[in-house]
Amino acid sequence: MNILLWVLQVLLALAFFAHGCLFLFPPATIVDQMNASMPRWFQLSLGVAEILAAVGLTLPGLTRIQPWLTSWAGLGIMIVMICATVFHLMRGELTSAATTVVLLAMATFVAYMRWRVAPIMAPHDFPASA
Repeated sequence: MNILLWVLQVLLALAFFAHGCLFLFPPATIVDQMNASMPRWFQLSLGVAEILAAVGLTLPGLTRIQPWLTSWAGLGIMIVMICATVFHLMRGELTSAATTVVLLAMATFVAYMRWRVAPIMAPHDFPASA
């Protein structure tokens, strides 16, 4: 289970890091299209949030410093994906909405499993050896 969770965490982190960078540094060919659908300040906010989520999905677990942040990063992604699904459905973008639902399911699974079933332990949580 731990391997599956790490694979999902890395896949989610890669997807959200890439998408966050797209919002922060959009290619010139799609800037006008992006600005027509949402204000630039909102794009920047989403970009920063998505990059922070990518970091939160991986870094706390790798360093074992505040590993509970992994669940919170998953929760943050869940909130963003619910909003993104509604946004795409309102625009009639069914393929994009389906993608956000898949990402929502993955983030929900990671958040719950890392919170309740297979949390990453901090060094002080390890049992003392005799």
